Amino acid sequence: METYEDLPAELMTERLRLRQWHSSDAEEYRGLWLERDPRVLRRIDAEGRPTVDDLREGITRNPQGAEPGLGLLAIELRVSGAFIGYCGLTVNGASFDEPEIAFEVARRAHGHGYATEAARAIVEAAARTGRRRLWATVREWNAASFRVLEKLDFHRSGRIDEDAEHGDSIWMTRVLDQA
Repeated sequence: METYEDLPAELMTERLRLRQWHSSDAEEYRGLWLERDPRVLRRIDAEGRPTVDDLREGITRNPQGAEPGLGLLAIELRVSGAFIGYCGLTVNGASFDEPEIAFEVARRAHGHGYATEAARAIVEAAARTGRRRLWATVREWNAASFRVLEKLDFHRSGRIDEDAEHGDSIWMTRVLDQA
């Protein structure tokens, strides 16, 4: 097994700060869950779970939001400090050696290029860890995520996980330039 540098706990871009989660992010994070398209699997259930307290407990338990060495970082606007989403690397359906990039931005922040800016910072940081390739899965109906990934030179791999109820997941990939 190869050894990799850890993904940094904080990254700065021109307009964004990507950082470890704070328990105070739980309420805004739950807001992301409430905004999700009905076809998304991880939504608020019939019992109202996860609650803000459930999410706060999860954040407290694992402020990097992913496996050790990887991380899902909270995204905040540098100007105001407002939480707007998350972006980072996770194993999910991929692997530790070739992790999956994941991102989600609040609707109020759509259309400003924040997801692309955050994801670009994560891609660059992933290359610095020594990784050679990243993956992403996108539901076939999620045009905005496809646009973000295409701007970052991800391309369709040919792998598709079929799901008639929620929409097929298209696997995209990108070979990383070594820093």
